Amino acid sequence: MDRPIFVTRPDMPPLEELEPMLRQIWQSRILTNGGEFHARLEQELARYLDVPYVSLTANGTLSLMLALRALGIEQGEVITTPYSFVATTHALQWSGLRPVFADISPKGFALDPDRVEEQITPRTKAILAVHVYGHPCDCAGLRRVAGRYGLPLIYDASHAFGVRMQGRSLLEQGDMATLSFHATKVFNTIEGGAVICRSLAMKQEIDRLRNFGFAGETEITGIGINAKLDELRCAYGLAALRHVDDAIARRRSLDAIYRRELGAVPALTVPPAPAEDVEWNYSHFPVLVPQGRDRLYERLKSDGILTRRYFYPLITDFEPYRTLLASQKICEAPNARRAADSVLCLPLYPDLPEQTLLRITDLIKKYC
Repeated sequence: MDRPIFVTRPDMPPLEELEPMLRQIWQSRILTNGGEFHARLEQELARYLDVPYVSLTANGTLSLMLALRALGIEQGEVITTPYSFVATTHALQWSGLRPVFADISPKGFALDPDRVEEQITPRTKAILAVHVYGHPCDCAGLRRVAGRYGLPLIYDASHAFGVRMQGRSLLEQGDMATLSFHATKVFNTIEGGAVICRSLAMKQEIDRLRNFGFAGETEITGIGINAKLDELRCAYGLAALRHVDDAIARRRSLDAIYRRELGAVPALTVPPAPAEDVEWNYSHFPVLVPQGRDRLYERLKSDGILTRRYFYPLITDFEPYRTLLASQKICEAPNARRAADSVLCLPLYPDLPEQTLLRITDLIKKYC
């Protein structure tokens, strides 16, 4: 192969679509602080995602921190998952909150509501769940638990751009949802993110917080942070949004080939696609390899195929969190451990040639 095959590649819009917008930005000399393209992208994303309000941010981690601050969650414990990217729990730590971990479902990759309830104490202030790989959480179960104890429910929906469930946007679930627009996501602004807001008042609060807390030229209404998204990335996002439906359709066709080729391989398990009432975005293609996952990973790597053990290791295995867990109730999380030790995400991106995908599946069959 001429170049390595990565687990994902950015889906980049045509350069000729960006050029007119970049010229307009240069002529206006408005590079950031809420210019025309920023306003346009927020409006078009709200329309595309079918949500009331979108507040753009500089990245998904800051989106989580802003959501927590806007909901008044500034101290105490937040129950979350060990099976996620570390940004989920780093956002809690940077916000002065203590993560408490609950196990994931034995049939999926998301938080198990029953395990969440077991971890609730008088110190619990919120639940932070993750739609892993864009697969919806057990939203009804988590909503019941959160309602029973009067806890805010926040969703890290970094993988769930455009996902719909029962005809409605998955981003409507919970008290607040956040997105990441990192270059590896289904939709990206190179770096970026968003907070999905239920009301205009909440959007206005997020908008103030992402701009240091300013409510006017000389008035500060809260302890904010600098989380603004600049005009260049907003222009990139506007161009990318025009192509996201085609990108998802292409991902869907590649997903179908993977399932056809690997569904009967005895040494691995292909997790089921989401339920029929879910419109998925095909953001990832994970397989479970209970025996020899790391050996398969290394063999594919030697052939120039760079997969990802996503998420491995568990967040609770990283040194800062091992230290934290030493002084709190331990969550063994056997289901999360099993997933982390066996999952392998295979390359999946719109410009992945079918011939290359078939080469990948042939090698997997050979090595398994």
